[in-house]
Amino acid sequence: MHFGFSYVGLIYLIMLMVPNIIWAKYKPRDYEKYVGNENKVLGAFERVGEVTVSTAVLIFSDFNLRPWTSWSIWLLVSFILMVFYEIYWIRYFKSERTMLDQYRSFLFFPVAGASLPVLAFFLLGVYAKNPVMIICVIILGIGHIGIHVNHEKEVKREEKDGIRNS
Repeated sequence: MHFGFSYVGLIYLIMLMVPNIIWAKYKPRDYEKYVGNENKVLGAFERVGEVTVSTAVLIFSDFNLRPWTSWSIWLLVSFILMVFYEIYWIRYFKSERTMLDQYRSFLFFPVAGASLPVLAFFLLGVYAKNPVMIICVIILGIGHIGIHVNHEKEVKREEKDGIRNS
């Protein structure tokens, strides 16, 4: 592990943050109703993971490009997952922006808005051979994916009950 600025990390954070900033203006209907039901422990994991991943991805130069080796495939797959994440958001913003739209899977990724960036950052950590990043991403994944899986279950349960009650 080598300390130093990571321009690749900055690119990843920009790819992560831009859609989330736009999302803040275009949240799905009834989103606030679900936020109140979030598990506090998962929320703590998510917050710790967000801060530590965002810090780690910027302060280790190991994430930057190096000459091509077979190890570079990890970076390539990681970047493809981030591109999928961007496409997921484009699809969401073009939708009616319901809770079901937010939690639809993308390709074969469930809760894609949560799982794609977590997987991408995990693989970025593998590419960099950076155990700090890998541990931070695992913490983030437990919280972030856990929260969104719970939201998805709640939305689908309410949708099913609504259809049954109609």
